Amino acid sequence: MIEQSMLIAGQSVQAGNGATFERRNPLDGTVATRAPAATPQDAVRAVEAAHKAFPAWAALGPTERRQMLMKASQALEARTGAFAAAMAAETGASGLWAGFNVHLAAGMLLEAASLTTQISGQVIPSDVPGSLAMAVRQPAGVVLGIAPWNAPVILGVRAIATPLACGNTVVLKGSELCPATHGLIIEALQEGGLPPGVVNFVTNAPDDAGAVVEAMVAHPAVRRVNFTGSTRVGRIIGQTCAKHLKPAVLELGGKAPFLVLDDADIDAAVAGCTFGAFANSGQICMSTERIIVDEAVADDFLAKLVARAEALPLGDPRQGPVVLGSVVDMATVERANRLIDDALAKGAKLLCGGKAGDTLMPATLIDGVTPAMDIFREETFAPVKAIVRVRGEEEAIAMANDNEFGLASSVYTRDTARGWRVAARIQAGICHVNGPTVHDEAQMPFGGVKHSGYGHFGGQAGIDAFTDLRWVTMQTAPRHYPF
Repeated sequence: MIEQSMLIAGQSVQAGNGATFERRNPLDGTVATRAPAATPQDAVRAVEAAHKAFPAWAALGPTERRQMLMKASQALEARTGAFAAAMAAETGASGLWAGFNVHLAAGMLLEAASLTTQISGQVIPSDVPGSLAMAVRQPAGVVLGIAPWNAPVILGVRAIATPLACGNTVVLKGSELCPATHGLIIEALQEGGLPPGVVNFVTNAPDDAGAVVEAMVAHPAVRRVNFTGSTRVGRIIGQTCAKHLKPAVLELGGKAPFLVLDDADIDAAVAGCTFGAFANSGQICMSTERIIVDEAVADDFLAKLVARAEALPLGDPRQGPVVLGSVVDMATVERANRLIDDALAKGAKLLCGGKAGDTLMPATLIDGVTPAMDIFREETFAPVKAIVRVRGEEEAIAMANDNEFGLASSVYTRDTARGWRVAARIQAGICHVNGPTVHDEAQMPFGGVKHSGYGHFGGQAGIDAFTDLRWVTMQTAPRHYPF
């Protein structure tokens, strides 16, 4: 069991009232982590520590910030083994997924380091003679990052790396489901040499989340909020931010469509679909959720996909290498089982896998799914995937767009011009032609549309999200006034 602490003003601390909570392993119920159950007062202390550290950090030159972020990237990668152990214990994730998380998150810190000299402005022609008019980007202040459990290293780092590069100070609210995993990120940043208060870390018991978040968002020093998680909770975060007039970046749920057109390279599509559907047991916001395949190639595609799915290693990630580890909790199992029952009762066909009795869920494919079935619309967030057969490109696009979510999507076709045209018509913030729905790069603008949220992480879009754009003028010659 890991005994976790919080970080406030550079000091490892417990909750002010000494309260703790436990995170248990989803497979056997053993205690994985005991962490502080922060009070709203603790959360406010973290915000105030970040506020106090802000002026000096914002004034620091870009090279110094860059060097610290680069050192933190190395420290993060050096903890790969610790991350794998913590993720297996807290969320049941496979070692493969943990390694991918750490590798990409280390790259995110390097990308953030490179952004420190890319925060630029603009000189704008003015109609006032002698007026030098500029659009200038400046650090916003304290940024509150709220990260989830499913890709904990990637999304924990994403919540704070670009804000730090832009000269903001941060508070990371760790997930109740993986406090030790998120704590390792903070350790790496501390090893990078960030001054006290620049990064702060708060953990809370599940029942206290609302009060803790409300206290931080309400604090005048918090100038930006970013949240990655479910659409249900995202609505609450968005409403809270709106009440306090705080800009937010919300990256929420998804129901990613994976289109296989009649001219697709079947082997390439099967490979991309297998990865996108079953990485981290389907518990990724970008996970392939609806496999929309043209009738002309459906039988060939599905025969190969089923063979790949049935061969995926399933087991306890603490016992050895697997692809499919444990899902995060029994609530996931119960939701997926309900969706399977509903689909089969309404005429769908089970191709492989099926209902599970514990959190080791097999790769499951359900053919003949229609919009009348719950699984067509609800996010499974599990290795349970819906197959929708269509006739032609137009029906494939219509099925892809018949959903409230709009985060990631894919289309497979040998005709790249056709793929580009189809991609332009899919209502999603991200579309990959001949690539899987699960794909992230630190420099790319990452965000969704519709009920998948608003705002973007990554690259220049991240700079725009976490800085204030100011109009500054300098009068360089005498100015005439009408009176």
